[in-house]
Amino acid sequence: MEGRPYRLYGAEISYFTGKVRAYLRWKNIPFDEIASSAEVFREVILPRVGFSVIPVLIAPDGRCLQDSTEIIDALETSHGGPSVYPSTPRQRLAALLLETYGDEWLMIPAMHYRWHHNREWAQRAFGSLSAPAATPEEQLETGILLAAPFAKAAVRLGAEPHMHAAIEASYEGLLAELSRHFEHNDFLLGDRPSMGDFGLFGPLYAHQYRDPKSGEHLRRVAPRVAQWVERMLHPMPLSGEFRAADEVPVTLLAVLRRMFIEQMPVLADTARRVSEWMGAHPGETLPRAIGMGAFVLEGQEGKRIVSPYSLWMLQRARDYFRSLTGCNRTAVEEMLRAAGGQSFLEFEDPPRLARAGLSVRPG
Repeated sequence: MEGRPYRLYGAEISYFTGKVRAYLRWKNIPFDEIASSAEVFREVILPRVGFSVIPVLIAPDGRCLQDSTEIIDALETSHGGPSVYPSTPRQRLAALLLETYGDEWLMIPAMHYRWHHNREWAQRAFGSLSAPAATPEEQLETGILLAAPFAKAAVRLGAEPHMHAAIEASYEGLLAELSRHFEHNDFLLGDRPSMGDFGLFGPLYAHQYRDPKSGEHLRRVAPRVAQWVERMLHPMPLSGEFRAADEVPVTLLAVLRRMFIEQMPVLADTARRVSEWMGAHPGETLPRAIGMGAFVLEGQEGKRIVSPYSLWMLQRARDYFRSLTGCNRTAVEEMLRAAGGQSFLEFEDPPRLARAGLSVRPG
């Protein structure tokens, strides 16, 4: 087993494969990537995981890892060396929050732009991945069938027609904030990527940089963000440092402020709903969605699925925050208040959650 590479089952069009691939490159971990065709799903992923999902990472010793966050955490433990988690409190919490924001909230613009601006391209890409030996016409037919649930998911995630303009305005606001940040920073927290970078990279690469119309838009309106994507694509392995003195740049506080304005009210409502559901269904695994809930972007109200999984992601940041004491706790609270994060300070945690495949269960 020694010297054998990991096997990454994923796809270029996959949100979370991009996150894991970039991490493996930065960590300098040898791997072979296998495109997840229909045959691969049937013969490898379903027998090993039990459901259709990517990315999946098979270790040299045969261990099967699934879920981008758990894959990275497992590799951080087993490979050591420089970490994507800063050791200082403000930077570490910022990285955890921004991973949650990228993984769970930027799904809205990513899915909107793919399925409402790049639909036929995405259908062809799905068909090519699933049936690489088929003709282009057959691939398009296959892609239309495979992509249909994802296109519907875009609406369920909040991209209803009346929300399109607000989603695009919010996304362009984020690009402007990131552009100001990357004017003086190569990555979010210094000269090397953090877990927050990998969280943002998933949507900003796989959907917004690669999809043709979205990519043209990103390179035109936010070239510095596109350059950051390119740095993340092939980062210098194990290189760089986080900023000294636990500094979180003011320009990054603007991105955290956007998260607290847009995402935290939804997370607070989700926590309330999850607590109520768990009280009514003791010991049961939560479904992937528990109804629909309201959210607001740019003054416009929409509806989206209520996702308990997002609380499992936030729980990691909440656990770290609650572990802090003394001057570390004070420093983090000051950062949160400067970023408008009072809602995080006052957040009412639901009962503890543990990941169970694509869902979460009581922890």
